[in-house]
Amino acid sequence: MFNILIDTSVWLDLAADPKQTPLLNALVNLVADGRITLIVPRIVVTEFEKNRNRVAKSSAKSLASHFDQVKDAIRRAESDNSKKDKILGYLSDVNHRIPVLGGTAEGALARIEEILSNSAIIETGSEAKIRAADRALNRKAPFHHEGKNSMADAVLIETYFECVHAMAEPGHRFAFVTHNKQDFSLVNGNQKLPHPDFAGSFSKIKSMYFINLSECLRRVDPLTVTYAMLEQECAEEPRGLSEMRDAMDRLTTQVWYNRHKNLAWKIANGKHKIVSREEWETKKLNGQAHTIDNIWAGALKSAKKAERRLGKGNYGPWTDFEWGLVNGKLSALRWVLGDEWDQLDT
Repeated sequence: MFNILIDTSVWLDLAADPKQTPLLNALVNLVADGRITLIVPRIVVTEFEKNRNRVAKSSAKSLASHFDQVKDAIRRAESDNSKKDKILGYLSDVNHRIPVLGGTAEGALARIEEILSNSAIIETGSEAKIRAADRALNRKAPFHHEGKNSMADAVLIETYFECVHAMAEPGHRFAFVTHNKQDFSLVNGNQKLPHPDFAGSFSKIKSMYFINLSECLRRVDPLTVTYAMLEQECAEEPRGLSEMRDAMDRLTTQVWYNRHKNLAWKIANGKHKIVSREEWETKKLNGQAHTIDNIWAGALKSAKKAERRLGKGNYGPWTDFEWGLVNGKLSALRWVLGDEWDQLDT
C-alpha cells in the first residue's frame, strides 16, 4: 500500500494545466482501486480552498490574453484583408467561448475538491506544531530563508513524518510530493533530493521524496502512468511573451553582474583606476581605463541589489563555458524578440 501526501502546490498545478488532466485521471483511478491512500492534512485542504478561486480566474485570464496577442499579430502580419477578416472573425467567435475553455481548470478544481473531501482529513497535532516551532527556532528547513514565514510548510512535513511513524506497518510505503522545491529540496544541487535537514527522514524505499507526481505514481503503477503520459499532447507549446521577457531580464542582470565583477578585479589589480569627476574632465580620461568614483559607488550598490534579486548561487562564480551559455541564452532571446544576433548590451 502506498500512502502519499500531495502538497497543495501540486494540486493547484494539476488544476491550472489542462495537459495534466490524464495524470489526474490516473491518480483518481489508483485511489479508487485501493492502490493508493492519500494522506490529507487539514492544512492542505485549507490552502487549497484559499487559492482555488485565484487559479480558476487566472486560467481564463491567461487564455484571453493569448487570444489578444494572436489577434494583434494577425492584424500586423496579414496583408490580405479578406483573409485577415476571416481569421479575426473566427478568433472573435472562439473568444466568446473562453469562459467555457477556461472552465477546464474549474472542472479539475472541482474534482480535486471532491478527492480531498472524500479522504480522511488529518488534523494538525500539537506535537507536529511543537516540532515545526523547533525548526523555526533552530533555523532548520524550511526556515532556511530570510524573511519568510514557513510555519505552514513546517507543519505540513512534520505531519507527514508523524503519519509515517504512526502507520509504519509491513507492506506500507510512503511518499511526499511537492512542487515547492525552494523550501523542501536540496539547495544548489539536485532538487529531486530533499533538503539535508529532512534527508534523514526519507529513503529510497520506505519514505520517498518527489518533486514530480508522475514519477511518484510510476512507483505504484508504471503502465498506468505511461498511458497517462501518452494522452498528453506531444507538441511543445511556445513560451509566453512575459516568460521570455522575465528570463531575458534575469539573464541581462547576470551578464551585467559578471562584467561588474571583472571590472572590480581590474580595479583591485591596478589595471583600472577610480578617479574623481574633476580629474576625469580635466585630464579628459576615457572609460577603458578609468571610472568616476560616484559612478563606481552606484555600481557597487547595484551589484548588491543584483545579488539579492538573483539569489545565492545564481550569479557565479562560474566557468567561462557557463558564462558563455548565459550570454548565448540572452542573445537568442533578444533575437527572438527582434534584436540582431549577439546584441548583449547591458
